[in-house]
Amino acid sequence: MNIDMILSSLPALFAGAWVTVQLVGLSLSLGFVLALAVAFGRLSSNRVVSGVTGVYIFLFRSTPLLVQIFLIYYGLGQFAGIRESFLWPILREAYWCAIIALTLNTAAYTGEIMRGGIQAVPFGQIEAARALGMSRPLLYRRIVLPQALRTILPAYGNEMIQMVQATSLASAITLIELTGAARTIASRSFQPVEMFIIAGAIYLAMNFVIAQGVRWAERKTAAAG
Repeated sequence: MNIDMILSSLPALFAGAWVTVQLVGLSLSLGFVLALAVAFGRLSSNRVVSGVTGVYIFLFRSTPLLVQIFLIYYGLGQFAGIRESFLWPILREAYWCAIIALTLNTAAYTGEIMRGGIQAVPFGQIEAARALGMSRPLLYRRIVLPQALRTILPAYGNEMIQMVQATSLASAITLIELTGAARTIASRSFQPVEMFIIAGAIYLAMNFVIAQGVRWAERKTAAAG
């Protein structure tokens, strides 16, 4: 094992890891907000709204994430209307296309997780809150969402870990995140084993932090409940 080559590669690998952290942070944050809308859409009594969100979830859960990334990065550019629109400065960048694809993908999965969490709240509590005169927004803020978030934490923790792994697909559209950095260095140095072991160790460290954070949140919410 070439220690000198490994040490000299660390700055590039950490730079790629920082891009990975950005992809995970932005896509999970934006995806969580979108997932709330998706979950409420699925629970809506309006059949059109429920149907549209159901189709969205089906499409993004039933097609490979890599295909979604390719469609957004390579596919949208073939339409002249998009190339001439204000969106083109964003959609021509691999970085933003990766974030859009990851956000839409995680929102579909998280939306279904949230829907299950909301439906798991005992109906008797909702009825009691209504009997006390709580408005719908107050009912969701005080009763439904806190319990739903507590319920979905383990499943959402898995989704966060899977999102860390999914960011490696962004290297397929020329984005130099952690996997992309490791692959670039390996192709130049002909030392793929060392590079991908280090990249794997960095992914392990990221997911260890996420897993510990989720466990901490589970303990805090359990104590609060």
